[in-house]
Amino acid sequence: MTKVIHKNNLIDEIVLENEDMSVHILNLGATIRNIYVKDNKNQFRDVVLGYDDVLDYMRYDGYLGACVGRVANRIKEGSFTLDGKTYHLPINNGPNSLHGGLKGFSYRLFDYTYDDYQVIFHYVSTDGQEGYPGTLDFYVTYSLEQTTLKVDYRATTTKTTLVNITNHSYFNLSGEASNIDEHYLQVKSSHYAPVDNDGLVTGEIADVDHTPFDFRKEKTIGEALHHDHEQIKIACGLDHPFIFDENHDQVTLRSEKSGIIMTVSTTLPLAQIYSANYLDGRLGKHKKPMSSQTALCIETSYLPDSIHLEKDSPTILHAGDKFHASTSYTFTCED
Repeated sequence: MTKVIHKNNLIDEIVLENEDMSVHILNLGATIRNIYVKDNKNQFRDVVLGYDDVLDYMRYDGYLGACVGRVANRIKEGSFTLDGKTYHLPINNGPNSLHGGLKGFSYRLFDYTYDDYQVIFHYVSTDGQEGYPGTLDFYVTYSLEQTTLKVDYRATTTKTTLVNITNHSYFNLSGEASNIDEHYLQVKSSHYAPVDNDGLVTGEIADVDHTPFDFRKEKTIGEALHHDHEQIKIACGLDHPFIFDENHDQVTLRSEKSGIIMTVSTTLPLAQIYSANYLDGRLGKHKKPMSSQTALCIETSYLPDSIHLEKDSPTILHAGDKFHASTSYTFTCED
């Protein structure tokens, strides 16, 4: 079942629900506001962080639950060259451009259509918006089947441009903004990308073996967050791309407190695993403060700054070609 709640004259909340779970999504930034799933006591818990006031999603820069684009993560010094022409983007994160610029997809109003089990959001990003070339015709579809939420991204462009889309939900499977040290994480990844002091990937691809970034076997997130590894210190926690070894069910997050397990499966090659290191100072749902490391983001995407680091970067989209990627989140529960 799908229903629409009008929050004000601009922002709507679309609810996908069945007997097992419900998902609330704003047409502002195609933002996931709530995901309610059943815990080990058969009670619903909201497993993503967010705000009570929908306007706070416009006021703040945490990207909570947002669809992030045109290009997620950082582009070095906010410039790149395509077809012999250099483009300049807004600098909004140290010396770099982050998450699509000053007013990326996260802050844009999408139009939408829906039926009983899905909602399709649509946005046209005009040529030159936030410095990016080409008019991008972008669709993101959220569909709900039993306890799986699938997010499907599609785009076309009028001229060569960059596209690297992600969802920036902050997950806490205990159902509140509480420390995530005791959450268990497994990532099918034997390599990660180190970052510099500004959070930009360095270009190195490192082996996780004998490092806190080895989540190939399930372990608590706290084991990594409290490690003295230089990369943990630089990022103030986890904020790194993990390159996947497999093409399905790549990430599993589990809370013993609630019994809820989330499995993430994607067509994309990696995920930026981010332990919400900079949430301090924001009031979340029910007027409760959100602090650093009270949630985990699993931002499936292509390699950050791919345009500078990869030959024939998969983030390049040519006119006449189609961008397509998808990520699903499946929720189960243990007693």
